[in-house]
Amino acid sequence: MTTRSTGELHQPMRAAGFAGIDNTEALAEGWQVTDFADAGRRSLANLVKRTGAPAVMVSFLDSDVGFIEALTPDGNSWEGLLNRETAKSYEIPLEHFPIEPAVAGALAWSAAAGLTPDEEAIRQTLTGSALFVEELSSALMIALGLPGAT
Repeated sequence: MTTRSTGELHQPMRAAGFAGIDNTEALAEGWQVTDFADAGRRSLANLVKRTGAPAVMVSFLDSDVGFIEALTPDGNSWEGLLNRETAKSYEIPLEHFPIEPAVAGALAWSAAAGLTPDEEAIRQTLTGSALFVEELSSALMIALGLPGAT
């Protein structure tokens, strides 16, 4: 989970329906990354409502596939998939995660969050593959323009 917050995130995340909340890493300009084990169906929306800040969440299937959800307080949202070739081998229906709407959504989300995205890098991340999907997740955060992301 990556969001902008000036305060501690564990309590708002628990209240929003996240479980197994672990380490939080501060990025720059108030952005934070927090690991979690599980999230409810509306956890992302609940967290954005509670914090009043944009958030992007990547849920991992082992270290093989990543499911992306992002939302801003004004309702700007998008979804995507990381490691498409591996997802295909898991028989995840790729047609549920079209690339062009995900790229457009990522660009709009990033702009609404006050960031400067890199469209080509977003596209490469959403179409690329890696042995560990966490590598693609990190590349996505950089491509979205999150300050201090590595």
